[in-house]
Amino acid sequence: MTKQNKAFKFRLLPNKNQEVLLAKTFGCVRFIYNKMLEERKETYEKFKDNKEILIKQKFPTPAKYKEEFSFLKEVDSLALANAQINLQNAYKNFFEGRAEFPKFKSRKAKQSYTTNMVNGNIELKDGHIKLPKLKFVKIKQHREIPAVYKIKSCTISKTKSGKYYISILTEYEKEIPLSTIQHVVGLDFAMDGLYVESEQGEKANYPYFYRQSLDKLAKEQRILSRRKKGSIRWEKQRLKVAKLQEKTANQRKNFLHHKSKELAINYDAVIIEDLDMKGMSQALHFGKSVHDNGWNIFTTFLKYKLEEQGKRLIKIDKWFPSTKRCSCFGAEKEMPLSERVYQCSCGFVLDRDHNSAINIKNEGLRLLALA
Repeated sequence: MTKQNKAFKFRLLPNKNQEVLLAKTFGCVRFIYNKMLEERKETYEKFKDNKEILIKQKFPTPAKYKEEFSFLKEVDSLALANAQINLQNAYKNFFEGRAEFPKFKSRKAKQSYTTNMVNGNIELKDGHIKLPKLKFVKIKQHREIPAVYKIKSCTISKTKSGKYYISILTEYEKEIPLSTIQHVVGLDFAMDGLYVESEQGEKANYPYFYRQSLDKLAKEQRILSRRKKGSIRWEKQRLKVAKLQEKTANQRKNFLHHKSKELAINYDAVIIEDLDMKGMSQALHFGKSVHDNGWNIFTTFLKYKLEEQGKRLIKIDKWFPSTKRCSCFGAEKEMPLSERVYQCSCGFVLDRDHNSAINIKNEGLRLLALA
């Protein structure tokens, strides 16, 4: 039996007093993070030539600041402790070359905090969830969490449109036997439809939710730009824009969940290219199309849905010549973006993306055979 983690996200419906305490907690978490980062930045500027001193230096705990800033005592201490851990991880990533130096958190950034399960301080009961300091908060629980799943932590967040959500991280033990690989599919990323699959050459037919809402969003944003910032009318218009953006994001996620579930049910292994979507959007100037597709979100969903069933997501090298190679004969030729049909000297003719998907599948099968 191995330990597995699964998160459940629900809508949170706090009352007015709980909303005030949540706002205080978001602010205090940001304050602690920025205060610690400020001190760490000063130390870094002083000893940046001596890396050993900087790595060995320990972070102060949030308790250090509670005497000077008494308002920190009003909020969940575990939320403050997690802010310290987040900064430590960001600092570690910087020294190990995985990220830039940590930046200060802005009020305009995402508002969220994480608290941990300690001595039964988190509990689900009768459509409510018990949280530290907040006591019982109403929750819109659309599905049950199995009794054998143990709650590890909760992340509470507030969207730009003013909605509250809670993500409950659970831990459970389950033996997931590896599935026998019989049905395999290759997916080629397609700018105009998310992907093309290798079996029938069918596209996902992504509906372009962002493109559909672009005109309406532009209109609402123009109205917002004419409002006096901070006024009641500006705030009402800001909420309109935020709700429109949130709706688009939710539509995209819903579509990607359904497509990834469909693939995870029908195939034992899914093979894709390990693409750099950020680099692709910048190099090819297809920023809106690339980000609208949500390919990275899709592959994340696909990966965990396959792993839950003992199935596999295989990534092949992004430099593999899937577009240039003939999936029938194996010869290679240059393929400009304007050329949408692959025609080989051997007489083989096929849609460019379908040919590429077959090559991706064949390369994945080769890697599976080696493994």
